[in-house]
Amino acid sequence: MIRSELIQKIADENPHLYQRDVERIVNTIFNEITDAMAGGNRVELRGFGAFSVKKRDARTGRNPRTGESVYVEEKHVPFFKTGKLLRDRLNGK
Repeated sequence: MIRSELIQKIADENPHLYQRDVERIVNTIFNEITDAMAGGNRVELRGFGAFSVKKRDARTGRNPRTGESVYVEEKHVPFFKTGKLLRDRLNGK
């Protein structure tokens, strides 16, 4: 599901809301999650999962085309851990 499909589904299920308002709500939620993670915070949505940021240390990598060693800088990557309810639902429990 992509963002526009999510907005359309919410708008269809809530006919009392304008689509532009639903779009603003969805965008605000995603922006708040992004801003929190950019600030180094963890975002937990009970029953769904938790978003966090993990730090990957600098390392020496390898260029797969030439085989030469290259320096890879330290970076921060998003990490998602599923919640118990989501895991159970995916496994048919």
